[in-house]
This record gives sequence, structure tokens and C-alpha cells, in this order.
Amino acid sequence: QVQLVESGGGLVQAGGSLRLSCAASGKIFSIMAWYRQAPGKQRELVAAITSDGTTNYAESVKGRFSISRDNAKSTIYLQMNSLKPEDTAVYYCNVRDFLGSESWGRGTQVTVSS
Repeated sequence: QVQLVESGGGLVQAGGSLRLSCAASGKIFSIMAWYRQAPGKQRELVAAITSDGTTNYAESVKGRFSISRDNAKSTIYLQMNSLKPEDTAVYYCNVRDFLGSESWGRGTQVTVSS
């Protein structure tokens, strides 16, 4: 059972920054990603990164968010800059191993006030 420990959420004013972290139990994953779900909306992909460092971002966060990973620590980070009220959501860490099995974190709340 993969354990994911998320941290870094909180309350910030519009224009501010937050950094999320997700530490996974010790192995290398094919894809590690952040999703988010706002009230009344479907969960959506925010950013993903493969084991070789290829990244993918939602259009709404391009240029503002940056995903990175430390394979030695099985940890990913999401640096979020220029935050907007519409970024308010619960952010979930997701990992997928090379066999296709995936795991989800419990989520961390990000609230951006206007």
C-alpha cells in the first residue's frame, strides 16, 4: 500500500504563493501528479511529471505553477505563484507506478482570498 503525505496547503491572498509537497513511500513512480477539486466541480489535472522529468500542465496554470520531483525522496512539489481565487480547491497528490497501479493522497486545502 502506497502512502502519500501531502503538506503545504493553506490560506493566501490573491497574488501570493504556496508550495505543496507530496512524499510517497519509497519507490520510483512512472507518473506523479497534482489534481484539484473545487466545490461543485469535477477533479481536474493540475500538473504531472514523469520519471524522466517531462511535465504537463493545465492551461489555466501554465506560467504560474511549476511541478518538480526528487526521485531519491519519492517526493513531488508544486510551486504555485500568482495565485487567483479560482485556484481555491482541495489539491490531491496522485502517483502511478510502472505497472499502472495508482494511489491518491487525502488532499490538502488551498484557499485564495480576493
